[in-house]
Amino acid sequence: MRSRDAINAPEALILTMVLVSAADGGITDREIGIMSGLVQTLPVFQDFTSSALSDATDRAVSLLHDNDGLAHAARLMRAALNTKLRETAYVLACEVVAGGQGARQQSLEMLEFVRGELGLDSLISAAIERGVRARYQRADPNV
Repeated sequence: MRSRDAINAPEALILTMVLVSAADGGITDREIGIMSGLVQTLPVFQDFTSSALSDATDRAVSLLHDNDGLAHAARLMRAALNTKLRETAYVLACEVVAGGQGARQQSLEMLEFVRGELGLDSLISAAIERGVRARYQRADPNV
């Protein structure tokens, strides 16, 4: 993130992932790995480098330590993301929660916050959540 006043769309997507990852008290190595994998493979990040990911992550964490950090993060995300990319942001947030340490209460509350701040339709949000949940199912040999 370049400044406190404006970020671009990929930085806003990183910020969204950091919000849900940090919600339960810290970002785990697994969550960093998930974010890195998403940045390396998704077209929206085609011009984003590993160092840019590290820089954007560090700045997002710093932003969250500010007095009005969460509210400011929400404003930055809304300003940087168009309607389609707001859905992408929510998918990425759900991916980080599902692939990280699981759906802890703080992470679920942050997902709810992100969903509300981005103004996502409840049916679209439910479809995204269900799709991500399906991707992270585990095979249970007892079933």
